[in-house]
Amino acid sequence: MEAHGSGLRRVLLLSFCVAGIWAAYIYQGVLQETLSTKKFGEDGKRFEHLAFLNLAQNVICLVWSYIMIKLWSNGGSGGAPWWTYWSAGITNTIGPAMGIEALKYISYPAQVLAKSSKMIPVMLMGSLVYGIRYTLPEYLCTFLVAGGVSMFALLKTSSKTISKLAHPNAPLGYGLCFLNLAFDGFTNATQDSITARYPKTNAWDIMLGMNLWGTIYNMVYMFGLPHGSGFEAVQFCKQHPEAAWDILMYCLCGAVGQNFIFLTISRFGSLANTTITTTRKFVSIVVSSVLSGNPLSSKQWGCVSMVFGGLSYQIYLKWRKLQRMQKKKKT
Repeated sequence: MEAHGSGLRRVLLLSFCVAGIWAAYIYQGVLQETLSTKKFGEDGKRFEHLAFLNLAQNVICLVWSYIMIKLWSNGGSGGAPWWTYWSAGITNTIGPAMGIEALKYISYPAQVLAKSSKMIPVMLMGSLVYGIRYTLPEYLCTFLVAGGVSMFALLKTSSKTISKLAHPNAPLGYGLCFLNLAFDGFTNATQDSITARYPKTNAWDIMLGMNLWGTIYNMVYMFGLPHGSGFEAVQFCKQHPEAAWDILMYCLCGAVGQNFIFLTISRFGSLANTTITTTRKFVSIVVSSVLSGNPLSSKQWGCVSMVFGGLSYQIYLKWRKLQRMQKKKKT
């Protein structure tokens, strides 16, 4: 009975994590698409200063992580110093900015698909730079993802969807997405290096350090440089309170989503988190298609199925590898 109760609690906790991640990031995706395509107010102006979203997100997550550390930290030391995150902070600032900027040029479903192909640059870098050899099934996963994204990019987007974009330009939009992936790869590698050097570093420490440097860099970019548009973004929010509310909700969704991700990784491992976030991306595309009134064509849905088929197979391969490792430990 005790074991049954423990298993039920784990199932309920996992369900809670799934619901939290899906709700936070799907709604954040809806808000992100709204902010990039909607015309606000009687004057029908677009919110063109999308880079401001990154600054707002950094500030909210910085405050959130500081509060969590004060509430839940056991007062231990030995974590990574705040200054060690400066280099990862640069790529973590530039990368997401490129991803959000891409929404001016391609649709939200296209952006989600392009950013789902993170495994492609990772495998290329691993093979070319580090000489890592991959298995045939791993190459099959990459082929499905790359093929699906490429075919989706080549298919024509509906004129109704194009009319909602600020500056339709598919090559530039996809280029920004893949640069985003490249910078994310460096960010992840640097974070792994930091946690290896400072084993006592926890998730809240990383969140605080990354968002601290992100806030500094984005403040300089938005308000310190001659071409910075921070003041224009603030003025737009004053004139259009609806946009300011959407930005606040966007940031809160990101902070809440990170909490559920950290909880999932700590209790169920990174594989469970990968599975949840991958399925969330697919649901995001469905929700975006329904809410925007721009349903994807059957060929586009075929491309989406190819991408998520490849990602699902990759998750299955990771699960099998984990099972084999656990069997070796038992023996």
